[in-house]
Amino acid sequence: DYSGKKPHIVDPNTGELVEVELFVAVLGASNYTYAEATRTQRLPDWLGSNARTLEFLGGVSAAIVPDQLKSAVTSACRYEPGIQRTYDEFAAHYGTVIFPARPGKPRDKAKVEVGVRIAQRWILGRIRNQTFFSLAELNARIRELVNELNDYVMRGYGASRRELFERLDRPALRALPDNPFEYAEWKKVLLNIDYHAEYDGHWYSAPYKLRREELWLRATSATVEIFHVGKRVAAHARSYVKGRHTTNPDHMPAAHREQAEWSPSRILGWAATVGPNVELL
Repeated sequence: DYSGKKPHIVDPNTGELVEVELFVAVLGASNYTYAEATRTQRLPDWLGSNARTLEFLGGVSAAIVPDQLKSAVTSACRYEPGIQRTYDEFAAHYGTVIFPARPGKPRDKAKVEVGVRIAQRWILGRIRNQTFFSLAELNARIRELVNELNDYVMRGYGASRRELFERLDRPALRALPDNPFEYAEWKKVLLNIDYHAEYDGHWYSAPYKLRREELWLRATSATVEIFHVGKRVAAHARSYVKGRHTTNPDHMPAAHREQAEWSPSRILGWAATVGPNVELL
């Protein structure tokens, strides 16, 4: 969850105070806590915080219980919330499930509700008079305070969060996957009349017979893939050139493909076989 009270950094160029988000995660049995600051609550920051939480824990919990924020849930519902597609892909990569708390039911995520209040006192309360000029600098200080929090002996338990984590939670965690999660954006698209779909100002082809069909486009930093009814029908290297097209000839109708094969040099070569004046014309 995110804290309603926010830390801030100072823009070194303007001296302006910039509010940032405080992300907090808590394990169920031990109350072992992770916290960090991010620029926003948007999807890339949200997934990054989730991934760094699992790295901090050194393993994967059987379930993740978030609030029904927009970066996690596409359609809020008491019983069957729609999980954001990239977040669902994230869960599949790590071998866990997303189990959002019900709207208006803070007891569904009571651990992190309490954890946020503790983080506000333990972290925000102690850095309120300190100045940070970058997110990295702020997070370095937050990590120090998180370690102190996890080492603090809780009177009710007679043990620290770290001791309880090693005893209760760590043995139950699943192993991290060998490869880190690759962030991808999903976009619902329709093919244009020229059998291309647009993403980030560039156009990518798909089989022409799928015009007017609903397709899903998946984009990473290196690739763009297009899916129809769960089956991949096109794959391209991602281009960052705006307003241009990336076309696979196999996606073109036969007549278009034959026409595309007649480049200017080929046309001139054919004209020269008739005569120099035809070539000139």
